[in-house]
Amino acid sequence: MTPRAGIAAGAALALAGAVPWLVGPYGLTIALNAAMWVALTVSWSILGGTAAYISLGHVAFYGLGAYVVVTSWQVLPLVVAVPLGGLVAGAFALTIGWPVLRVRGPYFVILTLGIAELVKYAVLNVEAALGASSRLLFGVPDNRTLYLATLGLAVLAIIVAALVRRSRLGAGLVAVREDEVTAETIGVPIGRYKVFAFALSAVIPGMVGGLMALRSAYFEPLQVFNPVISFTIVTMAVVGGAADARGPILGALLLVVVSELLWANAPQGYMIALGVLLIGFVVFAPGGITGALARPRP
Repeated sequence: MTPRAGIAAGAALALAGAVPWLVGPYGLTIALNAAMWVALTVSWSILGGTAAYISLGHVAFYGLGAYVVVTSWQVLPLVVAVPLGGLVAGAFALTIGWPVLRVRGPYFVILTLGIAELVKYAVLNVEAALGASSRLLFGVPDNRTLYLATLGLAVLAIIVAALVRRSRLGAGLVAVREDEVTAETIGVPIGRYKVFAFALSAVIPGMVGGLMALRSAYFEPLQVFNPVISFTIVTMAVVGGAADARGPILGALLLVVVSELLWANAPQGYMIALGVLLIGFVVFAPGGITGALARPRP
């Protein structure tokens, strides 16, 4: 990172940290949404952007983290429960990684979506057996505290993703993206790399899910395991440019702003407009925002 880029990043972080004291409740809600989506999208890009393995199952990690925090609420301290949610999500990803990552392309996409649905209905069955279809949470932190914690996770996700891209692991994942068969032929341990990246990409979503469960003070499995969360993560990554380190951040911020404008001005056409936006980027700017910015000018 150049000195100028470092100064810009430091200024942006300082401004983001000061947001709770600079804006009102509505502005803080938007900032919390932005921090959440940046953390989720950047974490997803550790595997999805670097190795081009498009997962629609990250909502499972988000939901598992939420479930761990909710079931341990007022039993474990929050500083223990949230990391525990991340570890449970990472352990689950590590467990399913070996068989799941043996398939590629559209089969991997469909399989991850199916696993997310399987986890959702497993939790629903557990809750039904316990006689607790939903849970109310009392004494949850305010939005200012949740924003600062989520912002910390977003920064952590950016740091981890940057370290992965600069490491041997990142180089191996890029080799997988370019030509997986050739990478395996020349001795890259692609199986180990993919599983480790998959597990690593699940930890922060698990912690984010735990914090977001507290945000609403109400837990309902169908809400936290909503597949729209996974689709939104992928959309943000594609719009920003998943292959570039800056892409997931730009895509998440852009779609948060666009979403707020659409909800305010066209609530009935919200999903249609987002779908048109995604199609437009796929057709006219397949490299996303970062790809369009890097394109040489005529």
